[in-house]
Amino acid sequence: MARHFDGSKLVIASHNKGKVREIGDLLEPFGVETVSAGDLGLPEPVEDGLTFIANAEIKALAAAKASGLPALADDSGLEVKALGGEPGIYSARWAGPTKDFTLAMAAVVDKLGEADDKAANFTCALTLAWPDGHMESFEGKVFGEITWPMRGNKGFGYDPIFVPEGFDTTFAEMEPAAKHAMSHRAIAFKHLIDACFDKN
Repeated sequence: MARHFDGSKLVIASHNKGKVREIGDLLEPFGVETVSAGDLGLPEPVEDGLTFIANAEIKALAAAKASGLPALADDSGLEVKALGGEPGIYSARWAGPTKDFTLAMAAVVDKLGEADDKAANFTCALTLAWPDGHMESFEGKVFGEITWPMRGNKGFGYDPIFVPEGFDTTFAEMEPAAKHAMSHRAIAFKHLIDACFDKN
């Protein structure tokens, strides 16, 4: 039985404004006030886990202990089948120190080259941590394929080169509400809500 979240305030353990906004939007219907780790001036912990869940747990636990509040962390990335799952947990690092995802997307496409198999998926791990060290973790995936050139400006990260299954638009061309309804983050979030939140 997962631990139930019964507070009114939650730290989103991220300095990524796009991610903070997306998670804040997902939490809004539950009346939870959110504040980001960036706004609190919390340092970014070293993410040296070998899985998305391990990295989400590192971030959530660090933020919960530093703030004294429950914290929710996301670790997510793009996994390209023909690249053996790369960039995977290193998705943000492919964007370099300036977080330039245009470079990262170009690197993915360059490495993919003339490969016929453009299959890819986004994976999202969510961890909710409490200051006492208790954690609950969940994962979601959405499948699709890589497209080039980049299309759309509504998303962030690798969204402009990812077309989800059953659609002909990239994540970056979708209205945020449409993406929220079916993204990897939305799937992980549904698991989190079902386990830890009061849905009334």
